[in-house]
Amino acid sequence: MASERALKLGAVASVVALMALTAVADIMSATPEPRRIVLCGLAALVPAAALWQCLRRLAPRAPRMETQDSTMLHGAASAGRELSDTIHALEARLEHAPIALFSIQNAAGAGAVAPLNASARRLLAPGRASAPQDLHQLLAAQTAGQRQLISFDTERGVERALVAVSALAMQGAPQRLAALMPVESELEAEALNAWRELVQVLTHEIMNSLTPVASLSRTACGLLDEAAAGLPADIHADLGTALDAISRRAASLVDFVGSYRSLSTVPQAQPQRVLLEELFERLSMLIAPQWQERGGRVSFSVEPASLAVMIDPGQLEQALINLLKNAAEAITGKAPEAQVRARLSRGGRLRIEVSDNGPGVPETLAAHIFTPFFSTKKQGRGIGLAMVRHLVHANGGTVRYARSVSAGARFMLTF
Repeated sequence: MASERALKLGAVASVVALMALTAVADIMSATPEPRRIVLCGLAALVPAAALWQCLRRLAPRAPRMETQDSTMLHGAASAGRELSDTIHALEARLEHAPIALFSIQNAAGAGAVAPLNASARRLLAPGRASAPQDLHQLLAAQTAGQRQLISFDTERGVERALVAVSALAMQGAPQRLAALMPVESELEAEALNAWRELVQVLTHEIMNSLTPVASLSRTACGLLDEAAAGLPADIHADLGTALDAISRRAASLVDFVGSYRSLSTVPQAQPQRVLLEELFERLSMLIAPQWQERGGRVSFSVEPASLAVMIDPGQLEQALINLLKNAAEAITGKAPEAQVRARLSRGGRLRIEVSDNGPGVPETLAAHIFTPFFSTKKQGRGIGLAMVRHLVHANGGTVRYARSVSAGARFMLTF
């Protein structure tokens, strides 16, 4: 401020000096003397120069064109970087979205289907959808604006997924965007919880009715023996037969219902680090002798040998025992053989495969084999595979019946 004030005062002084010299020049012009006029002109140069300097320094400086251009270029570069970062962020979110995204040409009907992110490519990769072209056709048949549950074949069995389709236009070309979310594990978990609650209610109510029937029938048998002397022989025999049948059937039903109660009373999983090679060695010592008695064999393999998993060892052993027991019972007329293999699948997940040389499961029944109460055996109760599914789900895994490349059954346990 002080410098600006001094410049203004200097400018005023310079103007006053010029005005004074102008007045002197006017007075001298009445009696012209060239020498004095020249001196006045020379003297006016000093205040004129001072006035010019003051005005130049007081005048606002106009920005240089180079500075303006540099600022504009810097702003454009910054905006470009922000746009590029935004695009990369959107691409990263799209790539790692937890649902499979597909683009479908045409607004309706058949059209080329292309995966848009990693989840979609994994779904079409070897080991997942067994017929990718069939899945493409299934997606292309979906109508925009609708949601529905679809099923498709995988190497691990039939999987269900929720698909939602929306319509959009890209560069004037109509197309559809399909979002596919596999829900097989969630649906299985809900179905398992529903079955467990149903079994718990049924067994509770049935046991409440059976227990007094069994108790009263035993008591009645005792009373009948005490009153045998006062009853005709034929009546005593008929009553004894009837009460004995009631007692035996009640006891059998109590045992039958008690086996189903195990589905709803499985203890909470207690996971711990387990070396699969050691667990398979224990199973081999327990099961192999029974298979050898029938002239067969069961083999276990782990790849790599150091493979370990956080799981409840007792529950995993029970699940594998049930699968091998079912396999041994299903194989008739030849030496039974079974293989249990453990390895890491895509994505680093543990996969345990149990396969045998039996007749396998008919395709019409494959969807029902894990359902409680369902069995193809004459004396089966439908507990074994239902318990396998319960134990595997309790440890955070899934179990599927998969089509075998050869004869026999093949079950895939994934954790």
